[in-house]
Amino acid sequence: MSASVAGVSACPVFTEEPVFVPPSPEMLAYSFTLPAGPTSPRIARAATRAVLAGHGLDDMTDAAVQVVGELAACACRFTPGDEVYVSLRYREGALRVVFYDGHRRHEHPRLVAACDARRRAALRVLGCVVRACEGEWGFGRRASPGAGRGCGRWCLGVGLGRT
Repeated sequence: MSASVAGVSACPVFTEEPVFVPPSPEMLAYSFTLPAGPTSPRIARAATRAVLAGHGLDDMTDAAVQVVGELAACACRFTPGDEVYVSLRYREGALRVVFYDGHRRHEHPRLVAACDARRRAALRVLGCVVRACEGEWGFGRRASPGAGRGCGRWCLGVGLGRT
């Protein structure tokens, strides 16, 4: 036997029409996790292209897609069998692209220097694109989003200004 109560709903239904605000650059704030595999750079590029088009940032799409592809490839290369976290934000007239990977910081200073050199070498094309866009880029150990204190992951970040 089932009991029902007329006029009571566990899930409220909203009758007001929502106000549609078209996406603007200032509203761009996306993040997602990808497997650290060979298809992830392609997926990251496609998602970036769609996000930028949806927010009217067509003028920076080519450079941003190139940057995302380079960062994704590097992050996946240094995190085999794990996942990478991607963040796309538009703040103060610049697109900020950040990739977090699971590569832990080495303890020995020579290993740190060697690993940093390998990352810089892997990101040569990215450096050229960012310089052409008068942007900034870098990498280092950062706390990943949602991680507990002391849980550091590598952060590869880029800031690109509008042309």
